[in-house]
Amino acid sequence: MENPLPIAVDFPNQNIQIEFDADAINANSPNPTGDLSDSHRNGTIIRPHLLLPKPDAPPGLLKKSFSFPEKFDSPASAIGKFFREKSNSVSEALKRISSLTKDGNGEEEEDLLVKEFDLVGVKVVKRLKQGTKELNVRISFFSRSNCRDCTAVRSFLRERDLSYVEINIDVYPGRERELRERTGGDSVPQLFFNEKLIGGLAALNSLRNGGMLEAKLEEILGTKCPDDAPAPPVYGFDEEGEVAVMDEMAEIVKVVRQRVPIQDRITKMKFVKNCFSGAELVEELIHQLECGRKKAVEIGKQLARRHFIHHVFGDNEFEDGNHFYRFLEHESFIPNCYNFRGVVNDSKPKDAAAVSRSLTCIMSAIVESYASDDRLKLDYLGISNSEEFRRYVNVVEDLQRIDLLTLSHDEKLAFFLNLHNSMAIHAVIRIGHPGGMIDRRPFFSDFMYVIGGHPYSLNSIRNGILRSNRRPPFSLIKPFSNGDKRLELSFGKVIELIHFGMWNATRGSPRIRFFRCEGIESELKKAAREYFEREDGVQVDLAKRRVYLPRIIKWYSADFCQEKQLPNWIINYLDASKAGLLTHLLSDGGSANIAYQDYDWSLNL
Repeated sequence: MENPLPIAVDFPNQNIQIEFDADAINANSPNPTGDLSDSHRNGTIIRPHLLLPKPDAPPGLLKKSFSFPEKFDSPASAIGKFFREKSNSVSEALKRISSLTKDGNGEEEEDLLVKEFDLVGVKVVKRLKQGTKELNVRISFFSRSNCRDCTAVRSFLRERDLSYVEINIDVYPGRERELRERTGGDSVPQLFFNEKLIGGLAALNSLRNGGMLEAKLEEILGTKCPDDAPAPPVYGFDEEGEVAVMDEMAEIVKVVRQRVPIQDRITKMKFVKNCFSGAELVEELIHQLECGRKKAVEIGKQLARRHFIHHVFGDNEFEDGNHFYRFLEHESFIPNCYNFRGVVNDSKPKDAAAVSRSLTCIMSAIVESYASDDRLKLDYLGISNSEEFRRYVNVVEDLQRIDLLTLSHDEKLAFFLNLHNSMAIHAVIRIGHPGGMIDRRPFFSDFMYVIGGHPYSLNSIRNGILRSNRRPPFSLIKPFSNGDKRLELSFGKVIELIHFGMWNATRGSPRIRFFRCEGIESELKKAAREYFEREDGVQVDLAKRRVYLPRIIKWYSADFCQEKQLPNWIINYLDASKAGLLTHLLSDGGSANIAYQDYDWSLNL
């Protein structure tokens, strides 16, 4: 018999671990319980046998009554079901009373407990519950994103399985003042046990190496956490920070939105929805602002530059006459934009570099808190319920009318790499991860953000912006057509290392990371090295004279050198062991066969 699948069941006064062997059960008893197992894609879920004792419900948890169902097949069947349930409830109550019978010493009688099971494929192990010590102390520490010492403190607490509260100053800038008041400076990390300051990483290492950490915890273990200890961040409460400055055109837009006739029209043999003519907008501006026609046309151009309105075909900026325009909120792509929540952000657009830094800090904090140490697995449920993610969703609304043309080359590269990776997390949370080929289009092409007045998907960022508007794999068309305004942001030359910095929520993709514009080239090289070191990265088989490369290189072969030159290019990003094998393979002048690894599309849970 193969190793059984363990299932732990808690009983009132004991811990019984019941181990099922699914194969043995299914082979010897096709369906002993009537509904024992459910087959799933990733395995089999085994349900407890009907003859096994049932665990008690947690205190305070009431079982939902089905005595009065919402839907009846017939009155007679409903009445019969009601009496059957009540009869079962009485029987269960009698059983519980009898099980509580005590002997003369006041101890519970164990003769009535189940001692023997005659079930095929079931193994019962009776173990005593292990007492656990409740830790009342609140461990909290102040941190910043991308801080090596903060990562060390976080890893230490996780290894010791200690619950902690992290207060990231980059996510909660209002708490920086509290940090200064409590510690006398702004350096991080700063660790607290309740209200008592322990210090930074050096102080923590000193306690650990000196064997004083346990004593320090025991010292305050039984004390209640006082009110003056650092408070955990509260979900849903924004701090008093920078007040949004309304765009100077916002009041004008607010008026003309209500006054301009918005209709469906036909132009150039095409049906366009929710639009108005340039002449109608000009007339309304003249009437509302009491200005001349030339001034009204100039205001219309400013509205177009600030992405309040767009030409229906993107042909021109703004002109008076029979040219049709629509407001940003009426664009056809808006329903698919997940950083748009009903209304346009009328605030004055913030500096693109500042917004980029803010997004990077928040997403780095999310990954540090909810990813595994190797960053190959993410806790999406934890992310979706976190205050950090709520703030991220608020910040991405600032991208709606932002001007990305002000970014430098490296700033733009870091912005789009980080945006791609953060959008992938958002897409998994909002629409789910694609289970197959058919589901990949909604994930990679239909999930969008409106950025600078234009829609961007994962596909358009990777292939349209970062790959210089090249066709995606297995596609015949480019992401952006001629005349598309987004081409102004497209890179003129492809940087092949970008493929190792982009993450798409699969186990086969490189690990998730967020980049800073400073030193981004070296960070991309580091990402490539880490990816090639994996089992599904680069492998060298000397016996077969074969080099196994990641499937990503095959899909985007147009971005890399010729296939026969790939071993010489890739050797620069290998560790000493693999580089030595590959050098030995290429040293005799013979040819190396190139093969590509399979790609794992499963979600990185």
